Amino acid sequence: MAKVVDRWHLSRPPSDAEPCGEHRAAGRVLVPSKDHGQGKRWQVRYRDPAGVQKKENFARRPEADARAAEVANELNRGEYVDRATRRQTFREFAEQWRQSLTQRETTEPKVERALRLHVYPLLGDRPLNAVTRTDVQRWVKDRRAVLTPIGLRTPYNALSSVMAAALYDGLIRKNPCHNIDLPEIRRPEAEPLHPEVVRALLDTASPRYRALLRLAATTGLRQGELFGLEDDRHIDLEAMTLEVEQQLVGPDRGVPYIGEPKTEKSYRTVPLSASAAAAIRAHREEFPPKEVEIEDRSNPRRPEQRTARLLFVSEYGAPLRRGSWAKLWARNVKRANKALEDAGSPLRVPEGATLHQLRHFYASVLIKHGASVKKVQRRLGHAKPSITLDLYVHLWEDDEDDTAALIDDALS
Repeated sequence: MAKVVDRWHLSRPPSDAEPCGEHRAAGRVLVPSKDHGQGKRWQVRYRDPAGVQKKENFARRPEADARAAEVANELNRGEYVDRATRRQTFREFAEQWRQSLTQRETTEPKVERALRLHVYPLLGDRPLNAVTRTDVQRWVKDRRAVLTPIGLRTPYNALSSVMAAALYDGLIRKNPCHNIDLPEIRRPEAEPLHPEVVRALLDTASPRYRALLRLAATTGLRQGELFGLEDDRHIDLEAMTLEVEQQLVGPDRGVPYIGEPKTEKSYRTVPLSASAAAAIRAHREEFPPKEVEIEDRSNPRRPEQRTARLLFVSEYGAPLRRGSWAKLWARNVKRANKALEDAGSPLRVPEGATLHQLRHFYASVLIKHGASVKKVQRRLGHAKPSITLDLYVHLWEDDEDDTAALIDDALS
């Protein structure tokens, strides 16, 4: 409930008080208060949904009455928004939202960069409750000129999450990001490496990392999953299996740490081939696993500093970093291409190829030998079968289209 109070005059004056000589009111005698003539005369008083008393002052009675009616209506409908909060800009609220999030360390810089470079320049100074759906659609159109459809998703997801949080907190009445038309993402179909190219990469790999490349090609593990393998916890050569339950996370700033796998489906058991098992045995003999002190955040509720016997470490006995690995991989690619050229092969490692291409190679071999979408999804640890299909559907297609003959066979 909201009520209007006259600040300049007492609501319950004593009987012997001297009347106000300046103002009159029908049916009652006005007695000046200590605030008479100071500030705005009319005050709207009410309690917000949290029970905190609010006061807003107005110079004219009609303005105060209108505001009191507005507040009462908002409180009754559960749509009340504090006026001070309404004046908050998008940037101010987004920064509060961003700093309160619990995210992967690698995600935090991406969100900060996306907001700073792509959202704040256009929407940052707008009042939070003044951002409309048209504004957001106009922002999408503007960003499409400089970002790819998939590159647009990170800043848009940050923008949408900020507005969803504002709606949840009761700071806005509608989410302006609802039903926004986004450009369709066309995921490029994965082009697996030719087996001859994979063999060249394995043969020319430096001895310290030859087993790592062999595992990448024969298990389909992601880079972080390979870097985070612990010899005594995840490798079982008797059962010929490899367990994926963590990954090594290398943030842009800071030191690497052990973290959760990428998705819930990434927890998996992968069978080891005979060549992979032999490579692991040879690696153990030449480069015994090193114990390193590392922070383990694989259980976010109970992070701990512990000793880990990582199967693959740098030549200095430290966890592998993405930056140093990129240089090692580039040298490996150069040696592999030289070996292919010397052998007279027209094949080469494609420009821009990364360790991830060995994951695609693993998937292509499974598909070629009849593995179902579900099996490939489980082996790769994809969150959904649709991701597997987006990447590899062309590999399930036959070289010869016999669909017309199949129809005739069914009707004959």
